[in-house]
Amino acid sequence: MSGIPDYYVLIESTFKALKILGDSGRNQEINEAAIQILDLPAAVLDIPHVNSNLSEIEYRLAWARTILKKYGAIINSSRGVWSITSDFLGTEVLDGELVNNTVNEKYYYNNSSSNTKKGKIQPLSLEKENDDIPDEIRPWRIRLHAILTNMDPFAFERLAQNLLRECGFTEVRVTKKTGDGGIDGFGKLRINGIFSFNVAFQCKRYSTPVSAGDIRDFRGSLTTSIEKGIFITTSSFSRDAIKEASSEGKQQIDLINGEDLLRIISDNQIGVREVKDYEIDEEYFKKI
Repeated sequence: MSGIPDYYVLIESTFKALKILGDSGRNQEINEAAIQILDLPAAVLDIPHVNSNLSEIEYRLAWARTILKKYGAIINSSRGVWSITSDFLGTEVLDGELVNNTVNEKYYYNNSSSNTKKGKIQPLSLEKENDDIPDEIRPWRIRLHAILTNMDPFAFERLAQNLLRECGFTEVRVTKKTGDGGIDGFGKLRINGIFSFNVAFQCKRYSTPVSAGDIRDFRGSLTTSIEKGIFITTSSFSRDAIKEASSEGKQQIDLINGEDLLRIISDNQIGVREVKDYEIDEEYFKKI
């Protein structure tokens, strides 16, 4: 895809990003640091990935983390934090091409070095859950994202209402179906049982990134009694939209993208439940 760096470049940038972050970081922190290193134009950063809520660069950075994990350079905890392993803490720079080709040959090309190509990867089938697939694109997340994107818009607003309640908001209500100047609902957020904020939210089931214009339109609908705005989407936010949401001198807008949405749903088990399973070691039973 035009403008998207090869995987070996993304691998090097991801490792360097973790070093900058102090040898550990969460997905979004790592992505942001890697994107700054890559210095890619907004037009490239805003390219959406097909069949997921991620941008194309986020999708490939997720695979870069997985490749580094298979190489043994980084590891992720159950709390979603990636850390550089002890074997690589003293390493400042990795050879991305070496890492990529080593992992490709061992895990993705069945040890056929003739198929290994610089900067390329042959992702495994997404038919089943396994450790080779980045968390962000596991099958259940892809299915849930498709369900959310195709929901009735008013049902999606009610889902957002439930999500905010689970996150500690009170007096959450959705507006009438006719709309309310771009606002889909209201609520209150109380902090430490003392401070409270009046909140308005907007929900968009988009498949393309939310634009800066969408953020401006939403901000323009907020009255002086609203102290915080929240924009919820099934997709992502363009770089200009992110900048617009946090512009100095303007009312700040908190952003919940598709990845955040799936995390909140899964963390609170809203319409989903974790299923335990076992992997069978057939070779053990053959050799015992």
